[in-house]
Amino acid sequence: LYTETQEKRNDLLWSRSKMLDGHLLLGRLSFTIIVLLINLPGPTTAYFGLTGNEPLSILPLNTEPEDTAGKAHYKLCDRLKLEKKQRRMCRRDPGVAETLMEAISMSALECQYQFRFERWNCTLEGRYRANLLKRGFKETAFLYAISSAGLTHAMAKACSAGRMERCTCDEAPDLENRKAWQWGGCGDNLKYSNKFVKEFLGKKSSKDLRARVDSHNTNVGMKVIKAGVETTCKCHGVSGSCTVQTCWRQLSPFHEIGKQLKQRYETSLKVGSTTNEATGEGDISHVRMQPPPGPSDQIPRTTDLIHIDDSPSFCRMTKYSPGTSARKCYKDKNCESICCGRGHNTQSRVVTRPCQCQVRWCCYVECKQCTQREEVYTCKN
Repeated sequence: LYTETQEKRNDLLWSRSKMLDGHLLLGRLSFTIIVLLINLPGPTTAYFGLTGNEPLSILPLNTEPEDTAGKAHYKLCDRLKLEKKQRRMCRRDPGVAETLMEAISMSALECQYQFRFERWNCTLEGRYRANLLKRGFKETAFLYAISSAGLTHAMAKACSAGRMERCTCDEAPDLENRKAWQWGGCGDNLKYSNKFVKEFLGKKSSKDLRARVDSHNTNVGMKVIKAGVETTCKCHGVSGSCTVQTCWRQLSPFHEIGKQLKQRYETSLKVGSTTNEATGEGDISHVRMQPPPGPSDQIPRTTDLIHIDDSPSFCRMTKYSPGTSARKCYKDKNCESICCGRGHNTQSRVVTRPCQCQVRWCCYVECKQCTQREEVYTCKN
């Protein structure tokens, strides 16, 4: 049901993403991360491209029927612009291509949900995505983390759901979990997922600070997934008694993962000092954490996200974002911040929505149609 506020409609969008069990950004470290983004207004279109080194291309998700069903995933793997090794890993299991697409969808929707009230609302169309990924902003750090987390989460779930040929439920060596499998308990296979993601992303040593930062943020996403593993148990026995208890490992909902990564984004540590082209400032006045001297290890040992460059304000249209002109905001909540002091316009409109809904026996919901007037606030130019 559509509720009265845009915030709740965004919550509904999140529910939609949960229903799709979808998962944006995948790829390989050191300037070869692959960015695949679902375009929400048009559900049949996906955008693909590398970190600004290649132009954006468009791929319709509703692909034409394949001559051979068993080879259908080959063409999808080829169209994902993967590197040779990644394409080989995609082809060797029919479930990988589908899982990659789920990771894309879930990560994109979660990014947009977490930043729905911010100046930067995870706008990644066209040149904005390419230019953003060239820089070491806090936003870039979040994208690397949410990408690896989405792929890790999607792969572990795909294994336990039986959609993969090379993995199945989590296999624990102890007898209790063997009994759990006998009773039907099936844990999310994080062990296989971590192994796959590390191999898929690849290990590329580099003395370049930016590459090391990207690698760190990618690992943060995977670590947050691992820290969110919960043990779920179920009792079996006569009349509800717990004579036999089976347990299995289960990942936290991806929405919780997104919340944790957003918190890490808010407290992201700066590890370097460079001339900031985004703001035009020659020197950075405040650096939360400087890298230790010497080339041996420039990245701090932390589970926080880290960045190199100060982020632009995102108030005006630049090569990094379309700005906040005409953006919807919420009065007394974020209009002042999002509109960057320019003020906002108020528009009154009449809307009709379902209301006073009741569940009727047996199996349908009956609603009335309520008409009401609401005000919409948008940032001034």
